[in-house]
Amino acid sequence: MKTKIEAIENLKKNGGKWSEININPTFGKAYIYSKEADNELINFGDVIWDEDIEKIIENCKTYGITEFTVSSGFSRIIETLAKFEELGCKIDGLVKINSRYTDFRTGKLEIIPAIKLSL
Repeated sequence: MKTKIEAIENLKKNGGKWSEININPTFGKAYIYSKEADNELINFGDVIWDEDIEKIIENCKTYGITEFTVSSGFSRIIETLAKFEELGCKIDGLVKINSRYTDFRTGKLEIIPAIKLSL
C-alpha cells in the first residue's frame, strides 16, 4: 500500500484501542486488510456502517488518502455508496484488486472486483 499509517502500525504492534488513536475501527481494519492483500489503495472489504462513513472520510483526509476501493458485497452497498457520494466522494468505476485470501488454484492472492472512489 502506498500510504503507511504509523498510528495503526504501532497499535498492531503494541495493542490498544482504535479510539485511543482517533481511528474509526472500520477504517483501521480496512487498512490492515489492504496491507495483507498488498493493494495499492486502502480497501473496504467488510460491512461499512452508515454511522462510520463520516469518520472514515475524516480519517482519509487526515492521512492524505484521496482514493480508496470498496469490495464489500453486503446487501446495502448501494445505499452506502450513495452516502459516500452525498458526503463528497466520487465513484470512479470498477477496478480489480487483491483479496487477502489465496486462490487455491493458483496459490496466489485472489483477484476480485472493487468499486473505486475518490475524495
